[in-house]
Amino acid sequence: MLFGKKKSKKEKSKSVSHQEVEENKALHEFSKGLLNVKDVIAPSAIEVDFNHVLIGKKYFRTYFATDFPRFVDANWLAPLINFEHPIDISTFYYPVDSGMIMQRLRRKIAEMEATLSLEMKAGKVEDASVKVALEDARNLQDTIASGKEKFFHYALYISIRADTLKELEKISRNLESTLASIGIIVKVATLQQEQGVQSTLPVGMDKIYLTRNMDTTSLATTFPFVSSELTMDKGILYGINKHNKSLVVFDRFSMPNANMAVFATSGAGKSYMIKLEAMRSLMMGIDVIVIDPEMEYKTLSDAIGGEYISFSQDGQQKLNPFDLSGMFDKEEDELRFKILSLHGLIKLMIGGNTSPEEDALIDRAIILAYREKGITPDPSTHKKQAPLLEDMYKILKAMAETQAHSLADRLEKYLRGSAAGIFDQKTTVELKNTFTVFSVRSLAEELRPIAIYLMLDYIWTKVKKDKRNRLLIIDEAWWMMKFQDSARFLHSLTKRARKYGLGITTITQDVEDFLSTDYGKAIVTNSAIQILMKQSPAAIDKLKEVFYLSEGEKLFLLSSGIGEGLFFAGPNHVALQVIASENEHSLVTTKPSETFLKEDQKTNQ
Repeated sequence: MLFGKKKSKKEKSKSVSHQEVEENKALHEFSKGLLNVKDVIAPSAIEVDFNHVLIGKKYFRTYFATDFPRFVDANWLAPLINFEHPIDISTFYYPVDSGMIMQRLRRKIAEMEATLSLEMKAGKVEDASVKVALEDARNLQDTIASGKEKFFHYALYISIRADTLKELEKISRNLESTLASIGIIVKVATLQQEQGVQSTLPVGMDKIYLTRNMDTTSLATTFPFVSSELTMDKGILYGINKHNKSLVVFDRFSMPNANMAVFATSGAGKSYMIKLEAMRSLMMGIDVIVIDPEMEYKTLSDAIGGEYISFSQDGQQKLNPFDLSGMFDKEEDELRFKILSLHGLIKLMIGGNTSPEEDALIDRAIILAYREKGITPDPSTHKKQAPLLEDMYKILKAMAETQAHSLADRLEKYLRGSAAGIFDQKTTVELKNTFTVFSVRSLAEELRPIAIYLMLDYIWTKVKKDKRNRLLIIDEAWWMMKFQDSARFLHSLTKRARKYGLGITTITQDVEDFLSTDYGKAIVTNSAIQILMKQSPAAIDKLKEVFYLSEGEKLFLLSSGIGEGLFFAGPNHVALQVIASENEHSLVTTKPSETFLKEDQKTNQ
């Protein structure tokens, strides 16, 4: 081992000054034109292998297309554009002289006719592939001769990238299977990877020239750049497509389900957008119901003549959790489902931790409470007056088991204690207004999940009774994700909502809490539409994993302005800018400076 002499301070300053001299020299040469932009942006090294290229720290692999499907529809290359990983696509179109093509076609047609004739004379069965190719060649000959079609050579190259070879292999398999599903066969540009990467750069150079013949009609279908359009003939305006400035007009009820999941940080504009959607949906004849934890919808409700229902202990508006719809549905046992939902509600009320014995006692008490009112699984009995929470409490008190007495004691605060007057009264609310808001702002935080659960159960009962298109907006849905029973209940609603014309919108700013549970992920999966707005760095990686975001989309969500986001509808998604008219803005804004100004104006009047 060699040991160097320790540098003195004087020597260090000399070496530093020498480095500065070299940097200044390079800058001087650049200013004189001896260096150019290529020297500045060029990677530190490029390693070319037979089936990939390493540029700096990134691995690249290029494919070329060798075969295409015989029949295609418009936008058939959309799965390639919407591929889940970043890819570079290059297509090259070379016009070919029609006279030369006609000569080749005549020769090829003669060869195929001779092949079929020889097979027929030999007593063999005609080759079906040759017969089909002959028919295609004749049709092409006719269209070119009449001037309806022209002939081209077409090349398609695709480059993928990854940080490691293992990841590159995984993306390669995904790409090959995606293309195989639409009938495209691709091959790795073996021993031509350097030329392949150059061919997919935005410089218009084809260094490989591996082409297929195509006519004009076939060539026209290879322009797949329409996936950023999300415009329907009917629906409501969500905003402007930031890709091409077109309008995003969409009908939720035309999707497999009308559910929507919205994720955004506080102040990103999610409530602003949902209020606009609610107002515009009302004009389309769609009823809107809102669960509002923070009184954000009161101004809007008052302005459009909606009904604002605020729950509190001293208020007159009450809901009975034991109510039934009284409607018969041969595909659904309503009483059984109600018992299951009540089971989850009671567990929320008593703290959630119950033993199997306690679960059985709760189940028995609920059934007995209904039975004492004459309500049985027979649908004809479901129109009778429903029991109250106090009826169940008395049944638990009358049971011999000590666990039943313990359960009754834990329920007592909702009947005679600090939470009395909220969940133990007859229903005094009716869903008659086209815009109804349920508020839990007046309730203590520990009571809010229970109240939201109760409201959703009541809304679900009414929705089943009167089927028509409705939107149910659940703001701050993470409240429901805090407890397994409420999360399970919300998940069951999103799965069954489509049957009754209900579209459920779940809104949350707490991405981690929502997506960390299986129920939260399932709710997103059961939402045909998802909207992602500005995100915090802490949550973006989770969203990238769940929604398969590209690096560019990830950066877009981190830097989005107010009202900007990604709008997902099925396999397509676009960058969205929410817009509103002046009148709409005045009704839906929650910006503190603007709300304070409006309050001051009202006071001065």
